[in-house]
Amino acid sequence: MACVTLLSDLGLQSTSVATAKGVLLKYAPNSEIIDISHNVEPFHLQQAAYLHAATYNKFPKRSCHIVLFDIFYGNNPALLLAEVDGQYILTPDNGLLPLAIRGIPENVWKCFELSEQDNFESWITKAAETVELLKTKQPKQLGLQTYEITNAPNHCIPNVYDDVIEGQVIHIDRFENVILNITKDEFDAARKGRSFYISFMRDEIISEISTHYSSVKESKKLCRFNSAGYLEIAINRGNAAGLFGLRMVKEKQQIYNTIKVHFE
Repeated sequence: MACVTLLSDLGLQSTSVATAKGVLLKYAPNSEIIDISHNVEPFHLQQAAYLHAATYNKFPKRSCHIVLFDIFYGNNPALLLAEVDGQYILTPDNGLLPLAIRGIPENVWKCFELSEQDNFESWITKAAETVELLKTKQPKQLGLQTYEITNAPNHCIPNVYDDVIEGQVIHIDRFENVILNITKDEFDAARKGRSFYISFMRDEIISEISTHYSSVKESKKLCRFNSAGYLEIAINRGNAAGLFGLRMVKEKQQIYNTIKVHFE
């Protein structure tokens, strides 16, 4: 059965998440609502895109994924509907979707453009109404205007040079494993079959890809591609972020925590 997921930077200290769910159940009754996360760092585009990329295609086909992240982005905030990999994604036009799927989606429609009189409840109401329609209709049957996404944040993807790929820290999980904005495909394309190494403070080096955390001894460092296909730095039963002094990139504050992978 298809379901509805929610991803946001709203936190759990206010009533916004409850309001979103209440509106969804009012206009799209009998919807199964699943929370992805509401603890995205405010305006942290890369983290939001990663969490979306890591989860959306794990759900049954025709599930609706509502992205309540930075919804008032831009001069004319819009609610978009995109069909990607058989999934329906309702998202602002804020760059998240192209970053998450590493490209411009082909099937995109504009559902709604916010006016000065509209607010958060207006946005989620239109999203809920669209969810209800999608239970029985295809997107092309909704009479929506097709839309071309032009906001593609290319500065948020890794920098690739002849012998280096440089990524940024985009997520640190509860176990303080560190996720970089480097996918396996991007890593392999830059590596070209060569050996590699990642260096950290105190001359710490990682030069092998592990399959599991237990591929190394307890308290030993490793890197691996996680289930979402992103490069992860970890310590078996330890704290990689704390040991290596790594923090998430915060573009607005101009704090860049970059990691270089060297090839030779």
